[in-house]
Amino acid sequence: MSSSSSSLPASRRLRAPAVSGFSFRRVFGRIGYVNKVSIATSLALLLLWQLAASFEVVPAMFLPSPFAVATKLVSVSRDGFQDATLLEHLLASVGRVTAALVAAVVLGVALGFAMNLSRTAQGVITPVLELYRPIPPLAYLPLVIIWFGIGEFAKVLVIFLGILPSIIIATNEGLRSVSPDRVNAARSLGATRAQVIFFVLLPHAMPSILTGTRIGLGAGWATLVAAELVAATKGLGFMIKGAADFLVTDVVILGILVIAIVAIVMEMGLRIVQRVVAPWQGRE
Repeated sequence: MSSSSSSLPASRRLRAPAVSGFSFRRVFGRIGYVNKVSIATSLALLLLWQLAASFEVVPAMFLPSPFAVATKLVSVSRDGFQDATLLEHLLASVGRVTAALVAAVVLGVALGFAMNLSRTAQGVITPVLELYRPIPPLAYLPLVIIWFGIGEFAKVLVIFLGILPSIIIATNEGLRSVSPDRVNAARSLGATRAQVIFFVLLPHAMPSILTGTRIGLGAGWATLVAAELVAATKGLGFMIKGAADFLVTDVVILGILVIAIVAIVMEMGLRIVQRVVAPWQGRE
């Protein structure tokens, strides 16, 4: 038996299972097709940037290389820029956006419910919402300064006003899509008005609320630079504005990239929250 088995070709002999270890092929194989394309696109853009800088398609003063920006990342993180390190600028901006986002979610969900549950509230809120929703933050920024000064509240308020409309609209649309049969079934079982709101309406509208929150987060980061123009001493927008005034282009690009990366991380966090809080989304 042993002699016959030894005469088999090496390719047909039984082999011990391979010891699991790190493999680029195994890791890369677990990445979805869309993510592979995204990674390839990002690398291609980075390569194109490096080539444009190497061949000086644009002068280095206006388009520094990725290596120059990476070097500036180290120096700004260690030595700071405009009396604050990169981490201090980052924490100031994230704090403002987070405070504005939380306030917008609380008020936006409440106003969305009010519009859905009361015709009077809908008549009051709709014209105000439609009046200021298309206005860019830079347009009402001077008015915010006149009314509320140049303190921290004014900066958070400008970001808050940029986030709020998407959450109100998403909440209202999510509630409008609730089937009347669900509400009637809950009422026939003896549910109170509060129970209908918290156990029927809110769970159904939760995916829309979270989607509106994600959209509002993007608007909040887009408003950040405008908000930090108001006599700020720290913040990514303040850092970008100060660097632009002195043509320190590598710091400008660094600030833009940091904003993009942090916004993507917060977006991914909201997606995780969406899967945890509303796992039924897309299964109804």
